[in-house]
Amino acid sequence: MDLELKGKWALVCGASRGLGWGCAQALAQEGVNVLMVARRAEVLEEGAAAIRSTLAPDHAAQVQTCAQDITTEAGRAAVWALRSDFDIVVTNAGGPPVGNFRDWGREEWMRAVDANMLTPIELIKATVDGMAARGFGRIINITSSAVKAPIDTLGLSNGARSGLTGFVAGLARSGIAAQGVTINNLLPGAFDTDRLNSNFASAAGKTGQSVEAVAAQRRKGIPAQRFGSPQEFGALCAFLCSPKAGYITGQNLLVDGGAFAGTF
Repeated sequence: MDLELKGKWALVCGASRGLGWGCAQALAQEGVNVLMVARRAEVLEEGAAAIRSTLAPDHAAQVQTCAQDITTEAGRAAVWALRSDFDIVVTNAGGPPVGNFRDWGREEWMRAVDANMLTPIELIKATVDGMAARGFGRIINITSSAVKAPIDTLGLSNGARSGLTGFVAGLARSGIAAQGVTINNLLPGAFDTDRLNSNFASAAGKTGQSVEAVAAQRRKGIPAQRFGSPQEFGALCAFLCSPKAGYITGQNLLVDGGAFAGTF
């Protein structure tokens, strides 16, 4: 299926590894020019090189990088200095630490809100009007399945990402929808990423189990009996970015292998 995205420009955040990388790869393979942003320059360049290696020699799409912390004003300014107009924006930031809410103060909460709510809003604010003026735009926020089914140890993420979800629900249904701009959230469950493996290692250290045993227990709770891959997550992101998904907006799409047991 041709997703009709060739020649578009996409900004993909947190793109060096994991789900952000999967989105960047899928878009580049569809002919989208991608600007990948992440903090660690070496890891980012490795991720970009891996994507370029999957493209045909005559593939026209550009894969550029910008090693910056997108959660800071300076980081965003560096991105806008390279390019200010994007047809697609994929917001993504690493989840805040797990723990007990009794141990968190204002500083911890503000870091979580800044990275997982305010930064996506700043990126949307900087790009959405240009998208509307050109008659096409796609904004995808990578949030978490915890927005749908909160997890007690992920209080920082539950709160910050739910705030973004509420904001997006209103904006997506404003006048921009009639101007060809859609905004949707992707809610990943357990995907085979560094973040998931880090959580397994943390749980193993606390329970005395092996990392393999913790992972196996988690896997059993997923009807698909496996963890998702960044590539299949990226494929869904690419579809939502295409004109073929133009009638989908303001939605929270749960991608968890069936782990959420609710009907709605």
